[in-house]
Amino acid sequence: MKAPTFELDTLHGRRAMVLENGAIRISTLTGGGHIGELRFLTGGKERTVNPMRVPHYPTIEPQEYDPEKHDSIYGDDPHRWISSGYMGHMLCFPAFGPPSSQEEINNKFGNHGEAPIVEWKQTAVGKSNDSVTLCYEAELPKTQYRVERTITIVNGESVVYVEESIENLAEFDRAMNWVQHATFGPPFAEPGKTFLDASVTKGKVGPGKFTLKANSAVEWPKGTSSAGKPVNLRGFQKQAKAGSYTALLHDQSREQSYFTMYHTDYPVLIGYLYPTADNPWLGDWQENHSMMHLPWNGEVIARGMEFGTTPFAEGLKKSVDRGSLYGVPAFRWIGGKQKLTTHFTIFLAEVEPGFKGVKDVRAEAGKIVVSRRDGKKILIDASLAK
Repeated sequence: MKAPTFELDTLHGRRAMVLENGAIRISTLTGGGHIGELRFLTGGKERTVNPMRVPHYPTIEPQEYDPEKHDSIYGDDPHRWISSGYMGHMLCFPAFGPPSSQEEINNKFGNHGEAPIVEWKQTAVGKSNDSVTLCYEAELPKTQYRVERTITIVNGESVVYVEESIENLAEFDRAMNWVQHATFGPPFAEPGKTFLDASVTKGKVGPGKFTLKANSAVEWPKGTSSAGKPVNLRGFQKQAKAGSYTALLHDQSREQSYFTMYHTDYPVLIGYLYPTADNPWLGDWQENHSMMHLPWNGEVIARGMEFGTTPFAEGLKKSVDRGSLYGVPAFRWIGGKQKLTTHFTIFLAEVEPGFKGVKDVRAEAGKIVVSRRDGKKILIDASLAK
């Protein structure tokens, strides 16, 4: 097998940094730093499906946004910068949700913070016969942070190892939100056919008109529909022209937390494994043709899994005002000039027709062990898994 490769390429018309290792291909965008593609390299179109959401409309490099040219395409609200360039897995930092004030909006501080709308630059590429590593970073001039990410893939493994750090360039301590927003889209995300499994225990539905009862309590996977009926939350809800958001608390007794997702018609399972201490919360956001504003226009289907420091996408100030939920903090502090580092692992596995889901995921002795609901196990080579 040839050594893993790195190349500069394009993904749906966007500048991309691409890694391959014979088993998988992963593409990251320079505009916003998003992971826009992760898929198997071989097999039919079902096996090589890209689970990540790719917008139905053309996207641009968000750092090149020009209101006079682009507001007519992407709208004129604070979400326009994100909408213009977002694809797949996004880093929400240093805020999760909308701006906290009109002043922030006036200063072009949009939804989900500064990290996903600036240019990320390649800083290093390391190659060997067995692995390839990409290092890339972004300066956040408005909020005075630096973010760095290192992505490694190993020959033949269907696993992506990600290390991520944030550095406070200011001399004072401050609050922040640090959330990974992995969004899946068609054809992999489909109401009634896409299912979630996760190491979560309980949670709360967000406010608003959703498929689920607003502000209702959740005992995973049991929830309550907007009509007051019991509903299983594993499945992407079927109600048309509707959406939902549920904040879920990971099992705090676990060192590592996980979520997995699969579509009943595709032979692909995608999963994430990450430290619980850094990511106590998992948000399950579902959108099924409900949002009518530009550029969504009632055409979006998506399911986003949002793991990190914060339960709700309500903005930094509101998360600080909330303080905690179930006694677990809703934001995180970073010290002056401090640098914090975390990691997460993404994996793909092949599953057969009739697959019923996942009971547990663990990293053990160079393997990711996926315990299935039917009692069987999937063993994935993962030489660098922590």
